[in-house]
Amino acid sequence: MSVICFPQDFNEEDLYIDLRPIFGQSLFLKCEGFNFAGSIKLKAATEMVEAAERDGVLTPRSILVESSSGNLGVALSMIAASKGYRFLCVTDSRCNLGTRRLMEALGSRVHIIADPDADGGFLGARINYVRALCASDDRYVWLNQYTNPGNWKAHCHTTAPAIARSFPRLDVLFVGAGTTGTLMGCARYFWNWHRRVRIVAVDSVGSVTFGGAPGRRMIPGLGTSVRPPLLDESYVDEVIRVEEADTIRACHRLARKGFLFGGSTGTVVSGAMHWLAQHDESEPTAVAIAPDLGERYLDTVYQTNWVQDLYGEDVLSSEARSAPLSPSRP
Repeated sequence: MSVICFPQDFNEEDLYIDLRPIFGQSLFLKCEGFNFAGSIKLKAATEMVEAAERDGVLTPRSILVESSSGNLGVALSMIAASKGYRFLCVTDSRCNLGTRRLMEALGSRVHIIADPDADGGFLGARINYVRALCASDDRYVWLNQYTNPGNWKAHCHTTAPAIARSFPRLDVLFVGAGTTGTLMGCARYFWNWHRRVRIVAVDSVGSVTFGGAPGRRMIPGLGTSVRPPLLDESYVDEVIRVEEADTIRACHRLARKGFLFGGSTGTVVSGAMHWLAQHDESEPTAVAIAPDLGERYLDTVYQTNWVQDLYGEDVLSSEARSAPLSPSRP
C-alpha cells in the first residue's frame, strides 16, 4: 500500500506521507519542502516582506538583513532576488555548506558567526551582530523573525487551515519548535477550531526554548539558545525533547524507505513516534509537520564520518536504527 497521500483538491502544499508502514504507528507527515525555496520558511518570509512593504519599511534603497540558521535565509534570498532587494544573511558555523552556497548563488551575502556569545550562544551572537549592523547604517532593515508577528500569522493563515481541510477529525498535531512561528500560528488556529486538537511541541535536547540548561546542538533548525519572544506556552499542551542521536536515526530510517528529509523533520518524527507509542490504545488521528527535505543535509546528517565523529560509531548500526525512539520530556 502506498504511503504517499494526496487529499482531495490536491496542491503542492497538501502532500502527506503515512508513516505507519515505516514506524508501525499511524502518523501523517505534512511535507513542506516542495516549494521553490525548499522549506516551510517561504511562508513566513513572504508574509514578513509583504508586511514591511505595506508599512513602507522596505524601500528600493533598503538592504534586508536577517539572522537565520539556513532555511529562512534561502527563502529571503529568493524573495529578495525576485523583488530586487539586496540581502545579507547572518548565520553561524553550523549552517549547512549547501545552504550557504545556495544563498550566495541567489545573489545574497552570507556572514558567518564563528564564536558563540557567552550567554546567548550562537543565536545571541548573530542577533548582536545584526543589531550593531542596523545601528551603523539606516539602509539595513531587519525583519526579525524572532519577534515579527508575520512569522506566526503566515501559518495561522495557510499551514493550519490546510491541515484542517485535509484532516477534519484531527486529534493531535506535532510541531517542531525553532522561532516557534509555525508552532504558534498552528496552535492559535486550532485553539478556536470546532474540535479539540492536542498541540505537542517537539524541541531538541540542549535548547532553552521551554527552559532547562543549554547544551551542544549541531543540527540547525530546531531549538534555540535564547527563549523565543513569540512563544506563548498557554497554547501548547505538551513538550517533548529529542536527543540529536535520535534525530539522526529517524532521518536515516526514513531515507532507507526512500524519503530524504532534513534534521528538523527527523526530530519531529522521533518525538511524535515516542508520544504515539504511549497513546496507541486511543489510535488518534495525528499529523506532524516536516519543514524541509534532506538535500541540504547531505554533508552532515547523511554523511557517515560527520555523524560518527559527533555521535559515536554505533549511532547508525542496524540495531540503533531499528531501536525504539526515546525522547525525553522537560
